[in-house]
Amino acid sequence: MTDFIRTGRLFRVVGFNPSHRQLFLQSEATLIDRTSTHIEVYIGHVRLMLLQPYYRNGLHIRRASPEEFAVLAERHGLEPDDAANTWMLDPDGDSFVVGSNPNWREAEYALMGGRESLYAGPWPPDFPTVSGSVF
Repeated sequence: MTDFIRTGRLFRVVGFNPSHRQLFLQSEATLIDRTSTHIEVYIGHVRLMLLQPYYRNGLHIRRASPEEFAVLAERHGLEPDDAANTWMLDPDGDSFVVGSNPNWREAEYALMGGRESLYAGPWPPDFPTVSGSVF
């Protein structure tokens, strides 16, 4: 199982497309947290979510544990099949998404030029990037 862990960064919800059920989170390079990369997280096929608008201390995206899923299933009427697609977004378990496997892209902000999103435009771009998925 591969988690997505980026601590010490400010992430924010930058978009949700309800007709395509797509969620986007983003962390921009800032002097405050001394980062130079731009990170975007995408989760598709979103069926249910409980989010914060900002994650001031970063993200830790991982599959919900059986205990966490049991609580969420009881509270929100989730089906047992949803366990494989329930993702916790922070270490405290206060936010979650039921959707497809999250994936992410990261690049040095200075290399992005005028490109505002790593998910808009051709992939891979003509500058160095890293990407991955949470399993």
